[in-house]
Amino acid sequence: MERRQFIGVIGSSSLFILAGGVTSCNTTKTEEFVFLEAEQFAEHGGWDLDQQVMDQMGSPYLLAHGLGIPVKDAKTEVEFPSPGKYRVWVRTRDWVAPWKAPGAPGKFQVLINDKPLNETFGTKGAEWHWHKGDVIEVDKQTSVALHDLTGFEGRCDSILFCKDLDFEPTNDIEALTKFRRNLLGLNEEPKDGGSFDFAVIGGGFAGTCAALSAARNGLNVVLIQDRPVLGGNGSSEVRVWPEGKTKQEPFPHIGDIVEEIAPKFAEPKYGSRNAINGASYNDALKLKIVNEEPRITLLLEERSIKTEHDNGKINAVIIQNTRTGIRKRIKANYFADCTGDAVIGHLAGADYEIASSGIMGMSNLWNVLDASDKEEVLKCECKDKAALTLSCEIGEVEQPFPRCPWAIDLSDKPFPGRKNYKGQWGSEDPLGNLGGWFWESGFDKNPITDIEKIRDLNFRAMYGAWDALKNVDKLYPNHRLGWCAFIAGKRESRRLLGDVILDADDFREQKEYDDPAFPCSWHIDIHNPHESFDDDLKGQEFISKATTGKEYIYEGTYWAPYRTLYSRNISNLFMAGRDISVTKEGLGPIRVMRTCGMMGEVVGKAASICVKHKASPREVYDKHLDKLKTLMHKPGRERV
Repeated sequence: MERRQFIGVIGSSSLFILAGGVTSCNTTKTEEFVFLEAEQFAEHGGWDLDQQVMDQMGSPYLLAHGLGIPVKDAKTEVEFPSPGKYRVWVRTRDWVAPWKAPGAPGKFQVLINDKPLNETFGTKGAEWHWHKGDVIEVDKQTSVALHDLTGFEGRCDSILFCKDLDFEPTNDIEALTKFRRNLLGLNEEPKDGGSFDFAVIGGGFAGTCAALSAARNGLNVVLIQDRPVLGGNGSSEVRVWPEGKTKQEPFPHIGDIVEEIAPKFAEPKYGSRNAINGASYNDALKLKIVNEEPRITLLLEERSIKTEHDNGKINAVIIQNTRTGIRKRIKANYFADCTGDAVIGHLAGADYEIASSGIMGMSNLWNVLDASDKEEVLKCECKDKAALTLSCEIGEVEQPFPRCPWAIDLSDKPFPGRKNYKGQWGSEDPLGNLGGWFWESGFDKNPITDIEKIRDLNFRAMYGAWDALKNVDKLYPNHRLGWCAFIAGKRESRRLLGDVILDADDFREQKEYDDPAFPCSWHIDIHNPHESFDDDLKGQEFISKATTGKEYIYEGTYWAPYRTLYSRNISNLFMAGRDISVTKEGLGPIRVMRTCGMMGEVVGKAASICVKHKASPREVYDKHLDKLKTLMHKPGRERV
């Protein structure tokens, strides 16, 4: 992976941009500087790269996701323009400040040649900002490290060293993004990323199946994913267990590809299969199957940030590497939006809907482990596994946990996992009620612009619950937090509109369409805050309740129409996943991953018809529906 360091002399224009200027500058002043992007550190150590808010802040950042145990330092080596004194600025935030919560849990230090600065970072500001640090004196060759102090979700975007000790960098995102790119030496004109028959954006079940299906039907495909693994919600990073019946009549081969990539059953020790050990989700299998397909170009850690479109047609997408910042232009004849958030459709001006309130939240999956159980310790995914294993071997198994005054205070409140309380359809074992599917928040927030706050509210709920169990109820002395998702497990977002907008009543009334494309078997599953757990928590609800009753079920398997799988106003745009053409209530039965994967299979087959006959996705229905049905009868492994 190409890595650049932002080191040199700030000329007048760059200095003016970083100060928040938006027009040209007449000053001739220059300043020596070093600008470090955290994601470009040579070693990330135990810090995780989080790209989810790139669209809001212009850059990924590093997250100290240690579950209460400080993570290993992130490190890099820097060659300064010259020795001397530099002011240090760190772009960060106090992540609990939006709730005016005390304690600033995300504390970290910046180490210069292994010595910490006097200022502690992550302690100020509800928003991302430049936190002013010390004036330091450095030699030309210098080591820089991020040293986590708590393990409680500290975060760092970038570090600036400037010889002008009075200079103050801007927090304006537009100016800062322009400055970053100037320093990268990257022009606004992206590099050529190639031309393809079919570009699939989003590497969850829907996108992965769409790419495989299209490639096996003869297309030259690019699959673009902004994480290092495939699977989306069904990956080791999020760990929602894929649901939905596959391989149903009258098209029993729809679902073949889903079954190739889907994880196999694994019995958990506590609760449901959600949030179990990451190996159970078999990320390696998905990557192996995709990489073995010669017609697929797989681009991981690439986020789509822009489309080039005109006259209701997409010509290209612009992607940005989440580590290097390098941008590329990907051209294609047809595109599939499998992003879940309908990112590509939105950028291209596609018609869409999004609920203004009562949005299903983001899953908050987590698990615990027993440090006195050697087998559990050996299988654990803890970032301090070596130390934990050693402690277990010598019998030091007690696992204290600090009080968390910044978390949601659950000292005197019920929650699933506390004695005599469990979530809907919860386990009889209290530990089985921790971190399951009903741990969910974000019901009153925008799933796109508020994603960091929603995820952070999940953190506050988890840490508050574990604090209450360990320190108030005095339970589980040998247990510790084992794993928690930091990548969003979203249920609801934008929905792109097609020629048919499927509603829950279509399922209830068994409305038949002449273009059946994928089978739905999940109930009309809509989540709302659970009334038993939301006292005094308005805006901070974190436990959900699924819809039940005869009005939320339907008979048998329902075949949803192909016309929900393409945009009604962008002529070469398909979609698969939870961003297809359904109403809010219609989202309930279609959003589970095996079902989404089958949408992708059909989209891949339809795209091959488009290329062969130079047709639009709409014309597949109008003129070539018989050809699509013929392909739907063919095995998913069959190649042309």
